[in-house]
Amino acid sequence: MLELYQFELSQYSEKVRLILDYKGLEYRKIEVTPGVGQLELFQKTGQRQVPVLKDGDTYIPDSTEIALYLERKYPEKPLIPTTPKAKGLCLALEEWADESIGLKGRKALIGALNKNQAFRASILPKEVPGLFKSVVGAIPGEMLDALGTGVGLGGTAVKAAEVGLKQDLEALCLMLQNSPYLLGDAPTLADLTVAGLSLILKYPDGDYVDVPEQFKGKGIPGLADNPAYAPFFEWRDRLYTQFRQPLGGKTMNNDTLHTIDID
Repeated sequence: MLELYQFELSQYSEKVRLILDYKGLEYRKIEVTPGVGQLELFQKTGQRQVPVLKDGDTYIPDSTEIALYLERKYPEKPLIPTTPKAKGLCLALEEWADESIGLKGRKALIGALNKNQAFRASILPKEVPGLFKSVVGAIPGEMLDALGTGVGLGGTAVKAAEVGLKQDLEALCLMLQNSPYLLGDAPTLADLTVAGLSLILKYPDGDYVDVPEQFKGKGIPGLADNPAYAPFFEWRDRLYTQFRQPLGGKTMNNDTLHTIDID
């Protein structure tokens, strides 16, 4: 069985999970606990980041490389068009989403976490002790903002990311007008990439990701609750209804890896 080394609330892990579900592939999730080591995964893959897909004796790191591998190895229900222009647009949108929604979304999420102590504690893995979650939740947002400034994640960077994401969401809403998918009448890798990466902007309704019930359907203020972007999130949630397996479906989730660090 395929094994996915992942972090449950990672947008890049969610991108891969959505692709796996779309293709109807069974897989086992192996949750990677942050901050407790990196030896095993580093030895196997040469890097520390998740997601990493294991297929037999083959380890594939990086969400894009995983997507391309799955397309080659499991060609049923293809996600990449065959005509040159459509294929080029699909690959370009996938790369754009990784670099734009994925990275800017992470900065905007950090800004939201700095402002909301309960939200901040809730995204820590279940394996993290409750006392540590309480300590993290109690840290003043102003202190986190000051610490983030030194690594490019302060208030100015967060604000720029939020502005960029608003433009991105507006563009996606325009692209989806009178079209069921980004590139026409059939889903492609571009659709599943955009939908999966948007996890970081707004959690989907329904039992798809292991988050506290009160956070389902919620997300980054000013983005997740902005009526201007409702068409995009409604489209995203339709994709989840169509293709995403709810928790407890075909996916098996029965292991945790404690010896790996996440960048």
